[in-house]
Amino acid sequence: APRRRLWPPFSTALRRPLAYNALFTSETMKRALFAAALVLTLACGESPSADPAILSLQGQAVRRSDFERYVASVEARDGALPSAVREALLDTYLERRVLVLEARAQGLLPPDAKDEDEPFAVQRLVDRHLASRVQIGEDEIGRRYAEHPAECASPETVTLRQILVGTPNVARDVRRRVQKDPKNFDVLARTTSRAPEAAAGGLMGTFARGQLPAELEQPAFALGPGQTSEVIETPLGFHVLRVDARQAAREASFEECKERLRATLISQKSDQEVRQFVAGLLARAKVNHEAAQVRPSRP
Repeated sequence: APRRRLWPPFSTALRRPLAYNALFTSETMKRALFAAALVLTLACGESPSADPAILSLQGQAVRRSDFERYVASVEARDGALPSAVREALLDTYLERRVLVLEARAQGLLPPDAKDEDEPFAVQRLVDRHLASRVQIGEDEIGRRYAEHPAECASPETVTLRQILVGTPNVARDVRRRVQKDPKNFDVLARTTSRAPEAAAGGLMGTFARGQLPAELEQPAFALGPGQTSEVIETPLGFHVLRVDARQAAREASFEECKERLRATLISQKSDQEVRQFVAGLLARAKVNHEAAQVRPSRP
């Protein structure tokens, strides 16, 4: 009796379609290559991403999409910006964000904080940093007073009133009545002047040179206390000025100027300390400028 074949002969497997064998081999190789690439990527500690981190500090990250949203908000307010300007925003943006990251790391900004909470947290962070670093002594103020006397000079000033009207005839009538009785100035200002300070009797305030419109400065500083100007024409109308008081230029004493100098020194030292603080944070952080390529705005 003929023997029964328990399995197909080996030659049958060889008769499978060649396309099937090729497909099987190709798919298997693709899976193997992908697995190898994934293992290599994980081993290197990198993760491919379409939204890379441009700033990393203490496990926190700022991504390119965050910067792009910031650029979009600036353009929504100021209009489309040239690419060079958009790129120039990056350094300022990174300086601000690294302060936010540090504030969050120090517990000054909770994870669920809103955007509007960030400036207050950053201010607390900066104040904490400056508290022990910005101290101004009397000797330092004294050196500043000796080396920069112009900072304590009080400029010449005038305390000025005005009446502003629309025609030269009315202005001449106003001046004539004020010349006749200076006490009329207050009443005429309240009833005749169309200037914003009319309700205050025409009182404009106290001004140093360079603070008044050019058409008014020369006649104002040519007057003595209690004197009234000629009619002055400007694009706003016709003015009649009166000087209530005049203060000559003088140098303030050290005691008069001490607190002003202290404020100047504190401001200068604080700015320097903050710049160094931010530079130190950025040095500790990982910054990837290349990943922050700013995409051009859509027309």
